Amino acid sequence: MSLRLLIAFPALILAACEMRMWEQDRLDTWEAETAEHGRLPPDGAIARGDLVHLELLENRPPMSLALVERGRTVFERTCAPCHGGYGDRAGIIVERGFPAPPSLHEARLRDAGPSYFVEVITNGYGAMYPYANRVEPSDRWAVAAYIQALQRVGEAREAEGAPGEATP
Repeated sequence: MSLRLLIAFPALILAACEMRMWEQDRLDTWEAETAEHGRLPPDGAIARGDLVHLELLENRPPMSLALVERGRTVFERTCAPCHGGYGDRAGIIVERGFPAPPSLHEARLRDAGPSYFVEVITNGYGAMYPYANRVEPSDRWAVAAYIQALQRVGEAREAEGAPGEATP
């Protein structure tokens, strides 16, 4: 008897409850303006911790050997799989059939300043997705400095009449 009562009791409680999920008041996802948790932040609002990142992105560090070396480390880890070790489009990802990125030695990219590369790393460009969550803001400037160093090596090789892309 007690086993039957134990099984029947929850069923009786649920049957007595007239709560129907589909009839409850709720806020749908498209009603964001009425939901406190779904409101859009006001224009100009900055997420916690982003001020430091914004400051690092806006303040370009001075060019130094340490900055270029740090850029080389990050470039080899993050950029070289697609762009190749020398920025010549010869990355391992390209060998596996992905579209080749532009050569970093093209005239268009040689004329671009370091802030252009920081912007591309941050927001992506074309088939390249953003690397903002993978590369710290200070490291983005370091990569831009290393790209400029690669480009200068490429220019020097071209001036000497060496064939092909730049190789350090």
